[in-house]
Amino acid sequence: MARRYLLGFDVGSSSVKASLVDADSGNCAATAFFPETEAPIMAVKAGWAEQDPNMWWENAKLSLKKIMAEAGATAEEVKAIGISYQMHGLVCVDRNQQVLRPSIIWCDSRAVPYGEKAFGDLGSDQCLSHLLNSPGNFTASKLAWVKENEPELFEKIDKIMLPGDYIAMRLSGVANTTISGLSEGMMWDFKEKRPAKFLLDYFGFDESIIPDIVPTFSVQSELCEAAAQELGLKAGTPISYRGGDQPNNALSLNVFNPGEIASTAGTSGVVYGVLGEANYDQKSRVNTFAHVNYTTELDRLGVLLCINGTGILNAWIRRNVAPEGISYADMNVMMENVPIGSEGVTIIPFGNGAERVLENREVGCSINGINFNKHSKAHIMRAAQEGIVFSFCYGMEIMQQMGMDIRKIHAGKANMFLSDIFRNTLAGVSGATIELYETDGSVGAAKGAGMGCGIYKDNEEAFATLKKLAVIEPDEARRNDYLSAYAAWKEQLKKL
Repeated sequence: MARRYLLGFDVGSSSVKASLVDADSGNCAATAFFPETEAPIMAVKAGWAEQDPNMWWENAKLSLKKIMAEAGATAEEVKAIGISYQMHGLVCVDRNQQVLRPSIIWCDSRAVPYGEKAFGDLGSDQCLSHLLNSPGNFTASKLAWVKENEPELFEKIDKIMLPGDYIAMRLSGVANTTISGLSEGMMWDFKEKRPAKFLLDYFGFDESIIPDIVPTFSVQSELCEAAAQELGLKAGTPISYRGGDQPNNALSLNVFNPGEIASTAGTSGVVYGVLGEANYDQKSRVNTFAHVNYTTELDRLGVLLCINGTGILNAWIRRNVAPEGISYADMNVMMENVPIGSEGVTIIPFGNGAERVLENREVGCSINGINFNKHSKAHIMRAAQEGIVFSFCYGMEIMQQMGMDIRKIHAGKANMFLSDIFRNTLAGVSGATIELYETDGSVGAAKGAGMGCGIYKDNEEAFATLKKLAVIEPDEARRNDYLSAYAAWKEQLKKL
């Protein structure tokens, strides 16, 4: 039987990763990323962050070359290409598809005043009911900065695109985008179900700068002859999926349906839940985007909660509180004998800058309730992990207020999800079942491509071989203990 491979690219700000997935077995045949040290981010001024889109292309080529050699794959065996990418970036190209300036990427904050002014001028009701978010520091606001500060360059812009759109254009020679991508940039009107004309008009953008819109799962374009020769692939290979990194992470975990949650807990933490109706938070404490399976006929929204103070707190505790040289696994063992609620010690984990879930307040990290005669380092360690979980649940309550019925949390078995205490506390407070998987963004993008080109009929077939590593059910016998500890934590947060 001839081999069939699906190729996935994951275009991050640190590296570009590529994976080849065997379409029939569902297994990853090879994976690689470049650069192997972190990619440079240009910061000409404080708060700025830019990257050269051509660097992404070169790193994609290097990653592809390595995996094709490792798998022994031929050009003819690659049947479809999918792309995951860093969200909210701005790429500007001219009529010849040449990049006009470095990309203003997701962590660049220069556009904040432009988004805030638009929110004030247009009105919160208008923005939230149509965009489901404030214009904030998203792609449209970044383009407004270019228009005001680089007017001669702005006049040369033919199309604007997100990082994933740019890679797709380099592959195919065709500029297009998706509804999900436009929603990330605040350029999709969820009420009118078309590009957000009122925001484009406000900023003075002609709608023609938006590329053609194609379905997320479809043959969006095909690999052109020039790119095929450059990459060593076959011209005509379909490019059949793209998604921003957080929607794609949810796809990689097979999270498609209302009430399902995809979570990550690295340096910062993300809870991304699927909502089955267009809704928003009145205080804009979470962001809402079109999920990968959103269409104008089917509302599937991805509600994104980000907690800055997640793994970074656990790492701080390891460096400054835990015995010297101890591992995270050893820390987890040390806390096992500390009861739920850490015997009254609570930690508010917001020490990594302003938190959107707190309406952009910066309340810092605080440790409360220590009794010198009773508490030890282990109490502080456990209280830190509980505080991180409680911050997740605090944000999940906002999602529930928006109409989300949270029943299941999917996560990769990595970072904070390696801790039994973290997992059990999250299940105990939320009441949701946690399922841990072995997954990867570039593998998810490859399987998305398989759905888009018709190799897989749906997500259930595409992710039938997704490897489930563990299932954590809520401990109903201890549920009240978890909820009491969470209530005490919320009381401390109110005092701040």
